[in-house]
Amino acid sequence: MDLPTDLAAALAAATADIPLRELEASVDRLIARYRAPGHAERPILGGRVDAAAYAAYRMPATWGAVRGALAAAAARVAGLAPTSLVDVGGGSGAAAWAAAGVFGGSLRDITVLDQVPDALELGRRLARDAFAGALRHAEWRQVRFPAQVPAADLVTVSYVLSELAPDAQQALVRASAAGAETIAVIEPGTPDGYQRIMAARDVLVGMGLRVAAPCPHSDACPLLGTRDWCHFASRIHRSPLHRRLKGGDLGHEDEKYAYIVATRLPVPAPAASQARILRHPQIRKGLVMMQLCQPDGTVAQTLVSKRQGDTYRAARDADWGDEWGGAQDNERSAASEGPQPSAD
Repeated sequence: MDLPTDLAAALAAATADIPLRELEASVDRLIARYRAPGHAERPILGGRVDAAAYAAYRMPATWGAVRGALAAAAARVAGLAPTSLVDVGGGSGAAAWAAAGVFGGSLRDITVLDQVPDALELGRRLARDAFAGALRHAEWRQVRFPAQVPAADLVTVSYVLSELAPDAQQALVRASAAGAETIAVIEPGTPDGYQRIMAARDVLVGMGLRVAAPCPHSDACPLLGTRDWCHFASRIHRSPLHRRLKGGDLGHEDEKYAYIVATRLPVPAPAASQARILRHPQIRKGLVMMQLCQPDGTVAQTLVSKRQGDTYRAARDADWGDEWGGAQDNERSAASEGPQPSAD
């Protein structure tokens, strides 16, 4: 995916007057801090340059991850058309931009909450000339987390839980969900990120919300207790500056993320739900193998052979994270005793 053209132009303008060496030095500091064990005792971004460096370095990937999570929920929940959004820990607004892209036909009011004034000010600048009116007129509000969260049709909590102690993480999820019709929580697609998502999932289901995505059910995750973990990927095209700050040669990056979207809206019952494809489908000569999270709460390894015609052609076109409704026609679909670890 490419960043929206208005966001890409705004990011380029926001970093144009900062020497590249300052951006690179800030990125190095931020990487070191984010990789350090334990939660941060204070906000990690320390000023205007840090905010700009973080936006240039991380905003495209965060945008792609949130967009993927929201698009999956929108595909499954027919009535999901929020008019209001609260972006919790939104910083420079990546989740707000993603929501405006997915729900541009309905979204009218956006509020971004964050602890760092420099990040909020940058977000305000980036959105000033956005194509979407909801972004141009968004409210950027400084708060301390965990904080009271305004009610909204949609609340996003993206890439913020790791900065909080476990008790504060749960408190923030509860506060965010209390007045939300739908809530999306997104974290890095690491084993630790998955565990934070599972803890948030337990809180949300315990509050009476129904899982909209990625799970086709609200039962316990079948990967718990295995060596595997549920996560997905979003491929983002890199700008020249993004590539330079990443220190890479590829023109793209694959952002791995874990997420949960829960809602008070009606969702398809498990019996009417489709499975979710976990990992990249493995394509062999005349055969496609997929790992599926199934509506009955199990994980299955599913084989689709060339003899199955249209189902096989659909399987060849299927991708990691897609819904899959052809399991009943497959040659073999059996619950696995334990998913095998993957290099993804």
